[in-house]
Amino acid sequence: MTSEAAFDPTAPLAGPPDPWESTSTPSTRSGPPYHMTDMIAAEPYLARRIVERLTRPDSPAARLAAEIRATLEAGDPVTLTGCGTSEHAALATAEILREAAQAANLPNAIVSSEQAFELSLAPPTRGLVIGISHEGGTTATNAAIRSARDAGRPTAVITVSRRSPAGALAGIVVETDELDHGWCHTIGYLSPIVAVASVGAHLSGRPLDASAVEGLLAAGTRGETSAERIAAALADASTLLVIATGADRPAGRELVLKIEEASWLPSAYRDLETFLHGHLPATDATTGLVLILADPDHRAERVARARQALAAARVIGQRAAAIVSADVDALLDRDLTPAGRLVVQEAPGLPGPVAALIGSTTPLQLLTERLARARGTNPDAIRRDDPLYVAASDAAES
Repeated sequence: MTSEAAFDPTAPLAGPPDPWESTSTPSTRSGPPYHMTDMIAAEPYLARRIVERLTRPDSPAARLAAEIRATLEAGDPVTLTGCGTSEHAALATAEILREAAQAANLPNAIVSSEQAFELSLAPPTRGLVIGISHEGGTTATNAAIRSARDAGRPTAVITVSRRSPAGALAGIVVETDELDHGWCHTIGYLSPIVAVASVGAHLSGRPLDASAVEGLLAAGTRGETSAERIAAALADASTLLVIATGADRPAGRELVLKIEEASWLPSAYRDLETFLHGHLPATDATTGLVLILADPDHRAERVARARQALAAARVIGQRAAAIVSADVDALLDRDLTPAGRLVVQEAPGLPGPVAALIGSTTPLQLLTERLARARGTNPDAIRRDDPLYVAASDAAES
């Protein structure tokens, strides 16, 4: 344990300084609890605060919901965008908004996500562009918002502060207010998902239960023993594959990024069906595998195909683990995931994509943090405490 001052996970996290500036390298901790450890513990309480702030009828979330409705009713698309963790949050929020639009009787809604660099080069010719940027300073994301604005498109951003560069560019700013303490972003992934779940509640007219969101995240933080078992099984794997389907796909991509940032284990994402179409020959008993399956939509079909994928992995001897909902856990034989499981609570009171994506957040982050411990890496600085990787970052930005 380190000698860091006690961290209160229930207390609000500080926002960016005024005037705004981007964060510097996180303070170094010699061992757990890392900043990432603290952020995971804080997420249930953070999420509740975001929901309570954005549920008000005069909130920016309500204004953005009205803009989304007007866009979709006109037959125009809504495009979300971001980079890195924020790109995965943009993919997640697209899932949430598509479902909310259907619930709002907008069955032909076009809601999609585009990587920010690509969008900056080819802004949409119609519709609303929504950027996702935790700190609001990501160059490619801001270029995408600027490109859309200059092309005459309405814009919005979900970010920590309207004082950020992204906040200055967008027409509507939904603030999440509280800043991640580490660079292996956990708060940075969850905050926009919760914010857009609040936007979706305004759009669909279905209230978002702050207690249910808090409870779902809190349940995920209690899987330490399972996370440690999985981490021990995967720590010396040669590579790790993450597979998912449906609304769980953004979480799968985020788990890959988190593991590579935090534990430096080479990892790759595959859609569930794609995994079985040519990738197996490159795997063996040194390959780790993690299935994420919490999406309640078409669950029977997804479970059946996941069972087949895990059976194939078992024949090869892959070290398979899973992050699954409670109902899925009951449907999959234990011997299909010999490396262990993290089980996500069912949350029938929340929209399906909201339940799946929020429910898997703390488990996937907890697994990442325990894998970093097992491999002896510090997750907080994403290796920017190594001069070689600082030089690589400088080369990428020069």
